Amino acid sequence: MRKRDHNVLTNAASLLICGLLAGVVVAAAAFPAVAMSGLAAKAGADTFGALPKELSTARAPQISYLLAKDGKTPLATMYDENRREVPLKDISPHMQKAIVAAEDHDFYEHNGVDLNGVARAFVNNSSATNDKQGASTLTMQFVRLNIAYSATHPADVIAATEDTSARKLREMRYALQVDQEMTKDEILEGYLNLAAFGNGAYGVYAASQVYFNKPPKDLKIEEAAMLAGLVKAPSSFDPTTESGYPQAVARRDYVIDNMAKIGAITEDEATKAKAVKLKVKDKRTPNGCVATNKISWGFFCDAFYRWWMSEETFGSTSYDRERRLKSGGYTIVTTLDVQAQKAADDAVKRSRPVNSKEAIMLAVVEPGTGRVRALSVNRNFKLDNPKKPKNLPHSDPKQRDRGRLGNYPNTVNPLLTGGDGITGYQAGSVFKIFTIVAALEKGLPLSHTINAPQQFKSDYIIDPSSSAACPGTHFYCPTNSDLQPGGVKDMRSAFSSSTNTYFVPLQQQVGAENVVDVAKRLGIGFRDSDDAKFANNKEAAHQWGAFTLGVSQTTPLELANAYATLAADGKYCEPIPVQKITDLDGNELDVAKPRCEQRFSKDVARAAVDAARCPVGDSPSGGSCGSSRTAAEGRGMVGKPIAGKSGTTDAEKTASLVAMTKQYAVAGILADPDWPQTNVRMKHKTSDGVNWPVFETLRDAMKGKKAINFDPPGRKISEGDQRPIPSVNCVNIETAKQRISGAGFQPVVSSNPIVSNCPAGTAAGTSPSNRTIKGGVVTIQVSAGGGGNNGGDGNNGGPGNGPPGGPGNGRPNG
Repeated sequence: MRKRDHNVLTNAASLLICGLLAGVVVAAAAFPAVAMSGLAAKAGADTFGALPKELSTARAPQISYLLAKDGKTPLATMYDENRREVPLKDISPHMQKAIVAAEDHDFYEHNGVDLNGVARAFVNNSSATNDKQGASTLTMQFVRLNIAYSATHPADVIAATEDTSARKLREMRYALQVDQEMTKDEILEGYLNLAAFGNGAYGVYAASQVYFNKPPKDLKIEEAAMLAGLVKAPSSFDPTTESGYPQAVARRDYVIDNMAKIGAITEDEATKAKAVKLKVKDKRTPNGCVATNKISWGFFCDAFYRWWMSEETFGSTSYDRERRLKSGGYTIVTTLDVQAQKAADDAVKRSRPVNSKEAIMLAVVEPGTGRVRALSVNRNFKLDNPKKPKNLPHSDPKQRDRGRLGNYPNTVNPLLTGGDGITGYQAGSVFKIFTIVAALEKGLPLSHTINAPQQFKSDYIIDPSSSAACPGTHFYCPTNSDLQPGGVKDMRSAFSSSTNTYFVPLQQQVGAENVVDVAKRLGIGFRDSDDAKFANNKEAAHQWGAFTLGVSQTTPLELANAYATLAADGKYCEPIPVQKITDLDGNELDVAKPRCEQRFSKDVARAAVDAARCPVGDSPSGGSCGSSRTAAEGRGMVGKPIAGKSGTTDAEKTASLVAMTKQYAVAGILADPDWPQTNVRMKHKTSDGVNWPVFETLRDAMKGKKAINFDPPGRKISEGDQRPIPSVNCVNIETAKQRISGAGFQPVVSSNPIVSNCPAGTAAGTSPSNRTIKGGVVTIQVSAGGGGNNGGDGNNGGPGNGPPGGPGNGRPNG
């Protein structure tokens, strides 16, 4: 603050007169009935002497702005008081003159306290026939506002604003100090940024927006006069109400006349200004996530709000964090990608209307940063009106019978991110990726083979009364969804066809607790209390046989980020909804930076992604996907290299899909959030299923972006230790089994004989035919005969020159 030169004698006289009048004149202005009371005079003098020597000031609450990632598109505004400070140069000269004309004609003449005004108030208030007058200058009002905003306790706020002589004395003392330390322009700027203008507008910037939808630098004479007139009594002079409008016009004209009286405008300008019909916009600034720029963006806004409230950087308590957000005046560039968000919103709308009890929930995350690019669900983010509810009957029959309404189409529940009782949804087979990662970390390659039967009797112990138990036992016995044997599978082909009886034994081999640990490291939160009992206890997790099949609850955001971690070569990044936060002084906060760490080796991540290319119709860098792909339409719909996995729970109560490129990971879950035990079957491949919205979102989010291929895994983690398979052509089955097991493989005899040149009932070759991983499964093919009398060519059952039992000269089988 700058000091201005003052006449020493003038200052001394002001202080002396103030001191003499403190106990009497000010008391008279405030309470004429006790003006001559000795008690009032003594109280005033004591209060004056006890005042601190310096006025402490604090920055008043200011509005925080949320923007999309482009730094331009408005997302939301949050505030306790709708205020944005502006420098005096950005405030219309008409507004500056109007406030002086309305509140303090001698503002540029006095030293903070208008002694003539005090005297006039004393004389006027001594007469019972006149309205009471105050003696507050603009400087004193500025002091009063500063004291209120500097208060640390509600009682201090009351003391700063109550109509007492003590308050007046305090204001006078500090006004003299402020007038010495600040220029008149600085005082005027401070006052115009602090004053309340009604309708939730604090400061001239907000007032200009609320009433005229324009910046304060563009205010005309009649507009400035109306705003200046409001500060005396914003409620009484409210131009947006029927009763307040005529009073606002009268007050405006009064201010215009005063502007002419002090020479701020001409009489002609005053006449023309008063002739203008008052028109106000009544455009209250939206506040909070229920009033976002687009109604579909509310869920993203809510995710941001919950993130902010979880950050201790913004305060030690939730109260402190919320106050800082709503009063700190931050400019927050969020991670919301308008293109990706629109893609998700459009896909959701095409799939399900907002009044559908089934929710299609989509989350989009950027691999390598954890930045949340979109969150969308077929719901309106708003509270339902209890007086005129629009929500439909509850989907749970028990709740519906009690007259309860469902959380659709309106809800503020965090459906996509979890919290407030939302623990997530069972995601099904998308969890199988965790088992693949755990197996790869244990040294098992993608080529690791298992003979997957129709039903697998595991070592996991469960309740014998469960339908998943082997009949008459307490062992967990999963089956494949199509009730067919899976056959010999490796990780790619088993993941592609989602073979349950491959993944349960694979999990059993690597340890379910290690699979759970992978899920944790990939960000699965285990919010459900029953899930947490397993996840947080290693011994319990070891017996969690069904975990690989996706029986644990999760959210779309967690799933998208888990797969994004693998797309980013194993670099986990905490999901974050902001990319830049700037305070009122232009300082950038470090809290918005991505928080990442390498949690998996690049080779493990790349191998897992290579397997994940199979289910969604893409081609892996090596190996075969087999003949079945659960979401084969993905590659064609997206048109770029993709990876991912679909999932369904028992009775199809939920359906899920994750699909990703190197730039985006999109996770979708179709479920009934109100009734998890729904009797509706959630679908995958229809227009109202989960697959199409996910693929459409990824396709449209990727428009205009470069196609980047996934990096292939190393040969060792892909193929493993490959060994030659011994010849078993035309030998008896027992001999063939001995040869295969003797070479370090697991022999399996095929149940489907094939036509070959070998005698019926003998070995007709193997599958695979030449080489496979050490310890892998080798299927012995059984000959049905019918191919002639020559021996086979070794391992594939075709023509050859060997006799029965081994290589030879083409002697007949006999």
